[in-house]
Amino acid sequence: MNIYDEFKWRGLIYDTTEGLSEILTREKVTAYIGFDPSAPSLHVGSLIPIMGLVHMQRYGHTPIAVIGGGTGLIGDPSGKSHERPLMTKEELNANLEGVREQLSRFLNFHTKINPAMMVDNADWLCTINLTDFLRDIGKYFSINSMLAKESVSNRLGKDGISFTEFSYLLLQAYDFLVLYEKYNCTVQMGASDQWGNITAGIDLIRRLHGARAYGLVFPLLTTASGTKYGKTESGPLWLDAKRTSPYRFYQFWINTDDKDVVTYLKYFTLLSPSEIEELAEAVVSQPEKREAQKKLAQEVTRLVHGDTALSKAEQASRILFGEQVNNLDLQDLLDIFATAPSIKIDKSQFYGDRMTLVDLVTSTGLAQSKGEARRIIEGGGIYLQNIRVTDTRRTISLQDALEGQAFILRKGQKEYRVALISED
Repeated sequence: MNIYDEFKWRGLIYDTTEGLSEILTREKVTAYIGFDPSAPSLHVGSLIPIMGLVHMQRYGHTPIAVIGGGTGLIGDPSGKSHERPLMTKEELNANLEGVREQLSRFLNFHTKINPAMMVDNADWLCTINLTDFLRDIGKYFSINSMLAKESVSNRLGKDGISFTEFSYLLLQAYDFLVLYEKYNCTVQMGASDQWGNITAGIDLIRRLHGARAYGLVFPLLTTASGTKYGKTESGPLWLDAKRTSPYRFYQFWINTDDKDVVTYLKYFTLLSPSEIEELAEAVVSQPEKREAQKKLAQEVTRLVHGDTALSKAEQASRILFGEQVNNLDLQDLLDIFATAPSIKIDKSQFYGDRMTLVDLVTSTGLAQSKGEARRIIEGGGIYLQNIRVTDTRRTISLQDALEGQAFILRKGQKEYRVALISED
């Protein structure tokens, strides 16, 4: 299988320019994708283009990740219905640092065979003279053709578009030209809403050098129900563990619908066709086991966050089904039980540093009275830190709290409460 067949089998091709399949099977190429530093972290929607570069490197081609230190100062209007607020240079620099770190997890920049490259388009966009740019580049762009581009035409009938964002297409086309001239980069890839920007760069290279360049765009991500992919109730699913914990990240993939899971295994993992076919069969024959979802969650979490974070995320999932609470720090546990009701208990309620288990159960609302709490405890229905407690005379010390700050209580199989120790 060659790289083009790999992309096709995985469903990663939305459209390509003519001749791309032939050149990818015939010779080694250099291909690039630009990443918009609009936040300090990439989100899950960036995974498809990232995987595009990963596959290129796997097949012996040279991938270039372009971080938009220059274009980020302008803002890409593609897919946006309103003008984006301009970032300060300080905000942009912080975002660039986060994007650089995340991209370095996926691509090998140190191999001797076909090392990946990372470049910042501020190196050429922020140094070129304006009049030189307008004379040497701007004259090759027709206003009529620019108005016809989807990223522009979609905005004209709404709030309009500023000259700043209108000029973005020229900047991205110039990126492609510079990369062609410096690195013999002949392929640009991106999401399907980048088609107009990509073809503008291809045309600019043809006009200035009489050379042929190519484009490939990936499908925009939606679920089988048609909703925007990667959006959760708490917002976007980030690749930064500080913004979206590995546990929540893992749970997102575990909860993938049966209708989507095989598609996502192809998009977001490096599993072979035979491995994915076996998982696809399991979705049909034994959907209740959710083997495909578990494998998807494991592979993507490992790819993004590493083996240690994956191990903790899997342990966190088991805790919800009764595994003892250990080897996880407090923040991880609070993240696991973020949707469970919580209460604050003042330290002063621990007389002599202790409180009865009956009082704790009653305080959390797991029982309506002390008598009911005793009956539930005697019946084996109360768990402290996921350990069953049946002694109604049991007292609880602050030393029993997780990091001295929280108790996790459970009644029965699934009813959890979090008791947080307050200083007030």
